[in-house]
Order: sequence, then C-alpha cells, then structure tokens
Amino acid sequence: MAKTFAILVDEAYQVLEVWYPLYRLREAGINVVTVGNGTRDTFPSKEGYPCKVDRSIDQVRAPDFDGVLIPGGWAPDFLRRYPKVVQFVKEMNAAGKVVASICHGGWMLVSADCCRGKRATCFSAIKDDIIAAGARYVDEETVVDGKLITARKPDDLPRFVSEIIKKLN
Repeated sequence: MAKTFAILVDEAYQVLEVWYPLYRLREAGINVVTVGNGTRDTFPSKEGYPCKVDRSIDQVRAPDFDGVLIPGGWAPDFLRRYPKVVQFVKEMNAAGKVVASICHGGWMLVSADCCRGKRATCFSAIKDDIIAAGARYVDEETVVDGKLITARKPDDLPRFVSEIIKKLN
C-alpha cells in the first residue's frame, strides 16, 4: 500500500528542504502532498521560487497521512502561528507517525510539543529552543529517535531523506 506524506509549506521556506525531499520521496513511490496554512495557494521560497500547495490545512486530517516534514527557512516561524497547523503536527506525533524536521523546522517541533524526552538536532541558532522544549540536543547530521527524524541543514538532506524513507517502508 502506498504511503502518503505531507510537506508543510509557507512563505520564505528553504527551497532545497522542500524540493529535494519532495522528489526523493516521490521516486520512492510515496504520495507527497504539499500543505499550506490556508491563506493562499502558492508560497515563495526565501529566493522567491514558488510552491503551489496541493491542499490547505483545512483540507487535511492527520489519520490520512503516514508522516509530515517541516522544512526550514522562515516558514516554520510562520506555520506555527496557525493553531490548525500546530494541531496537525501534534496529532501526527501522538499517533506515532513520522515527524521529520530540518533546520529551523525545529521551531514547529517546539510549538507542537514533539521534543520532550527525545534526542534531536536542528540548525545551531535554535538549539536553545529545542533544549528548552525538553529535547536532548545533539550536533549530528541526522538524528532518529523513534519516529522523530531531525537534521541540521541542507547538506544533511541525503541522509535525512533516506531515514524518512526507511521509516515509511
């Protein structure tokens, strides 16, 4: 049975952290759905590259997905301002589904209370936020703790996405 995976998108997303996983996951036979906050149907990356979302947060339910990815850039700071987006990530985590975060995506993990008691990594600038949210921060390329998968930066994408694919299979 094909897996279905959500990638959250908002303005100022990190372009590689959306598009690289999106194509790698699709190549692995995983149905990828881009999900926005509901305010518009296309969001620009930090460099202006557009991402048209497949669905808004109002059109998705956690039980319909096997995992979610929160990319970095400034998008996570915008995404966590929407209670429905935070609730979606909370429900994914509570249901034991894959929750993957890279770079500044850790901000959403903090807002959705996904860090407590977990090993995690993130972009170094937000490590204090991750620690304050109860995670055991480690400076490693990719960290897997149960179904929580975290990475630091775009250079970590190959291993990060490989770990997501492993958990989904």
